[in-house]
Amino acid sequence: MRILIKNGLVVDPSSKINKRLNLIINRGKVEQLTANNSFKNNNFNEIIDAKNFIVAPGLVDIHVHLRDPGFKHKETIETGSKSAAAGGFTSITCMPNTKPINDNPKVTNYILQKAKKVSLVNIFPIGAITKSQKSTQLASILDNIRNGCIGISDDGHPVTDSELLFDAMEIARKLSVPVISHCEDLSLSQGGVANEGKFSKKYSLKGIPNISEELGILRDIGIAEITNSHLHICHVTTKKSVEIIRDAKSRGIKVTAEATPHHFTISEDDIKGCNSNYKMNPPLRTREDVESIILGLKHNVIDIIATDHAPHSEKEKSVGFKKSPFGIIGLESSLPLSLNLVHEKIISLSDLIYKMSTKPSEIININRGSLKKGSIADIVIFDMNAKIKIDKNKMFSKSKNTPFHGFDLKGKVIRTILRGKTVFNASVK
Repeated sequence: MRILIKNGLVVDPSSKINKRLNLIINRGKVEQLTANNSFKNNNFNEIIDAKNFIVAPGLVDIHVHLRDPGFKHKETIETGSKSAAAGGFTSITCMPNTKPINDNPKVTNYILQKAKKVSLVNIFPIGAITKSQKSTQLASILDNIRNGCIGISDDGHPVTDSELLFDAMEIARKLSVPVISHCEDLSLSQGGVANEGKFSKKYSLKGIPNISEELGILRDIGIAEITNSHLHICHVTTKKSVEIIRDAKSRGIKVTAEATPHHFTISEDDIKGCNSNYKMNPPLRTREDVESIILGLKHNVIDIIATDHAPHSEKEKSVGFKKSPFGIIGLESSLPLSLNLVHEKIISLSDLIYKMSTKPSEIININRGSLKKGSIADIVIFDMNAKIKIDKNKMFSKSKNTPFHGFDLKGKVIRTILRGKTVFNASVK
């Protein structure tokens, strides 16, 4: 297939391009970017008019829960990939907290084989750091990486044994993969369900203090410094956390960090009643913390935006704030929520694409996030000014647990293209 995408505003941070160009795809790769408009239409199998639209490298999310194997009532590889494609994502990683835990190549191979058959997007597994994520024994890290995992993480279960984490970071350094860490001191947060603040006090809920995250980050950075390994910190939420990461970077430690759209969009003040769709871990913090996360993104202390897409069934979320599981879905709301940063002139559009495509690709060492000649043609086309209303009932995700239902935003994915093939088209119902 030879495809022409014409008249679009091409935004490619990897080439420092931000101008109106025509993009030609041939055999699944970028053949040419050109301002020349003298084309013979019969030279192309398809012509896509992207006038008034943004053409960018496909979005990359390095923090997604697909729930497969083991929890298919929440999400599957197929439904998760449909949700990703509808959100403009062409590559996602899947966290290891499945059933069984992805702590060995058997689970990794299951995910990769299933993805080949049913996924609309690239899926890259992340292997567990410890067996069964129990912090008592290292998982089969080497074998998992050799079989296709692109990083290691115990995800929502921080590695409590520092010696094990040290050993894991040593292995990760030798294999040139990141250690992706949910930083939390469980001795301070165990049993907590919301931020330790106004909301938890109002409803007499056990709180999760800021310091539980901050101490977790300090410990993991300390081990990363000694081992000289790449530490990637998940879902940063506090003002002090941003300061700790800034200091670590200034000292040359190999640390990167992410923020989620929910943590830089809403705070504990926005929680409606005891609606469990606002329950996630780490929790929604104060407005001051939210502003610090935004500044962290602006000043590149926080490197990327990731969704922490965490589907749960309506039944699971309907048992009240205290007992319901942590997590919300995010793949289909991420781009419009993140575009608020551009509309409010906090960061540029090029910076946003860098944080949602180019830089995430670099962190997990995949050949994506670029529209350079010869690059794999993973592309998103979107209208950054189109008005939309978030509607959970129209989402492709199997679960509907979002606090953003009914939000009026700007930003609509028009088309998602994977290796030159359209995998989502907004005009096709």
